[in-house]
Amino acid sequence: MFDIFIQTHFSAGHHLRDYPGNCEMPHGHNWHVEITVRAETLDELGMGVDFRTIKNAAAAVIKDLDHCNLNEHPSFQDRNPSSENIAHYIFTTLQKELNQPRYRLYSVQVGETPSSGVIYRED
Repeated sequence: MFDIFIQTHFSAGHHLRDYPGNCEMPHGHNWHVEITVRAETLDELGMGVDFRTIKNAAAAVIKDLDHCNLNEHPSFQDRNPSSENIAHYIFTTLQKELNQPRYRLYSVQVGETPSSGVIYRED
């Protein structure tokens, strides 16, 4: 079993609606994102999946989130743009491209800071 990952990032603002504390106020983060693809076998080049494949798939969703107010993003109109919901959004968006017969999207990790974050995966 091989877990192949890339790391990327985006900057965006948000606030958590109805949060009982200072996170209800508009603020921003430099979000850290790690995307992991799991492969059970290697291809003829000895790779589970090319890093470039993951990077290219991630580029569009990261561009869509970068430098925006996440509360105004269509995917967060009816739910808070929490780290958990952002990780779920990135995961479901990437599944179409990164689920192939030989490999599949395994997890998306999103961190608001280098020391706090969430991992979303579907077991």
